[in-house]
Amino acid sequence: MKDYLQKAYCCNGTARLYVATTTNIVDHAQQIHNTWPTSTAALGRTLTIAAIMSCTYKSGEHLTIKVCGDGPLGQITVETTDGKVRGFVHNPGVYLSHNNGKLDVATAVGAGYIEVIKDLHMREPFASTCEIISGEIAEDFTYYFAKSEQIPSAVGAGVLVDPDGKVLSAGGFLLQIMPGCKEEDIIKLENQLNKMRPISEMINDNMTPEEIMNEITDGDYELLETKELSYTCNCSKERFARGIASLGEEEIKDIIETMGQAEVKCNFCQENYLFTKADLEDIIYNLKK
Repeated sequence: MKDYLQKAYCCNGTARLYVATTTNIVDHAQQIHNTWPTSTAALGRTLTIAAIMSCTYKSGEHLTIKVCGDGPLGQITVETTDGKVRGFVHNPGVYLSHNNGKLDVATAVGAGYIEVIKDLHMREPFASTCEIISGEIAEDFTYYFAKSEQIPSAVGAGVLVDPDGKVLSAGGFLLQIMPGCKEEDIIKLENQLNKMRPISEMINDNMTPEEIMNEITDGDYELLETKELSYTCNCSKERFARGIASLGEEEIKDIIETMGQAEVKCNFCQENYLFTKADLEDIIYNLKK
């Protein structure tokens, strides 16, 4: 199944629902970062929620999401635009689990805060933060939407990993209540969510976003949009060259004298870029223009 998102209205247009499958995205992230199971689950949940969030904004608007906990994972960083997402976790080698065998993401994340930076093509990016309340990530983003965006929401995200670390399934949903939603409709949605199986299990059973929407709304929804999702890194040698140029002429000369060349690795896709002595001298030449 391809990774994609479905957007719908429910409750006569007084609630918005987004449901996404992200198995391929999370599997790709696991492979390029060589993450262990708990790191995979934490990064995968964040990638999933970020991909969904990007579909709630206008085309071209960019989000940077940081989950900054004091647990062994360290910081999780994810960037997303128009359903394209990329990310990494500071410590990919974390494998914590409960006695029941479930991955202990909460302990791995720890206490701290979530930061969301929105580049909405205005004069300056807008940043908002809120505390991590559980470390389970989906619960933390539910709290983020209520506190930072004043939107009553329910967020779900799950990643199913086998004992060997392979990603079996991943996906998530975002349900947002809008003004005018009736109390009885809210109660009905809450009841549906409470009896629903984990979304990773549903996707592992080959359920589609449309079928999961049916579970959440008991069939009361109207599809609005389908969006393809993907793990996409937009790094390039040219972009890293601009970063090197920002170091200034003297520091670049020092790199040439001490190392003769520079090698840069992208945190998001692990691609290596080699800058030879000639490349570095070209950067200095362009600085003087």
